[in-house]
Order: sequence, then C-alpha cells, then structure tokens
Amino acid sequence: MKVFLLGLPGSGKTTIGKKLASALQLPFVDLDKEIERVEGKPISEIFSEKKEDYFRKLESSQLKLWCARPEDFVMATGGGAPCFFDNITVINQSGKSIFLDVSASEIVKRMSRAGVEKRPLLAAGGRDGLKDHIEFMRSNRIGYYKQATFTFSGPSIHVQDMVEVLRK
Repeated sequence: MKVFLLGLPGSGKTTIGKKLASALQLPFVDLDKEIERVEGKPISEIFSEKKEDYFRKLESSQLKLWCARPEDFVMATGGGAPCFFDNITVINQSGKSIFLDVSASEIVKRMSRAGVEKRPLLAAGGRDGLKDHIEFMRSNRIGYYKQATFTFSGPSIHVQDMVEVLRK
C-alpha cells in the first residue's frame, strides 16, 4: 500500500510519516528530500534561483515517478504538492491519502520552535504575518486536501489511529 500524507507546512507530515512508516513496516519517503537529492540543492535555493513554477513541475514529476514504482511506501508530500497539476488525482489513484488537518495557531507554535526560515513560501512574511499567511494558504488549498481518502484533525494526531483505519 502506498500512503501519502497531505497538509500545510508544519502539520506534521514528516514527523508522523516516519512513525507511520515504521508502524506499517514500510519505507518512508519525503518528497521534498527527493527533490533536493535530484536537484543537488535545498528547496529554498531552487525557489530562489528557478522560482516556484519550476519547483512545482519538478515536484509533480517526482511525485509521478514515485507513484509509478511498484513498491509500497509512506510519503510526506510537500504542502502544495496535491494542489498543482493533477497531483491529487494521481495520489488518490496510486494509494491512500491522509490529510493532517492542523490549525493555523498550532502550526505557528510549531514553526516558532522549529524555525520558519527553511520554508520558502512562509519565510518571506517573517513571523509577524505567519498565522495570516497560513490561514490564507489553507483557504486556497483546503479543496484539494479535502479530497484525501482520510482526514485526521487536531493538534495531537495519533499514528495508531491511522494504522487502524488503513488496515480496515
């Protein structure tokens, strides 16, 4: 089974994805890390040098390559991955998708601890406008996220609950 975690930056896709992959005994894939590996540079540099349009095409291409692979995995997608081209359709045709629905205020708390600088679409506004920017991003992306197979909401999402739902 291929499992794709969807959600805003800071919603826990990577953290939960690693735990979920371990619980399901599957490899974990971080789509952003795969893009960095292929390009040989951090995503922040890709955005700064080649801009978002180039990144989104690369992201879609990498997503489709992974979806076409025969092996199963748990993937943390980038926050915008499901929202461009036909990516949400490709995700849902390839496996099960899980939307991690975390509030903007919780994401701001998490990013205040972790640092927003590594996130190119959020770093520009600085910490002051972060919550507004996250809420704006959510309003633009929610229609894609709601197409996920499953949704888990709240500040504390439990991997065991996901495992149970996926194994039904």
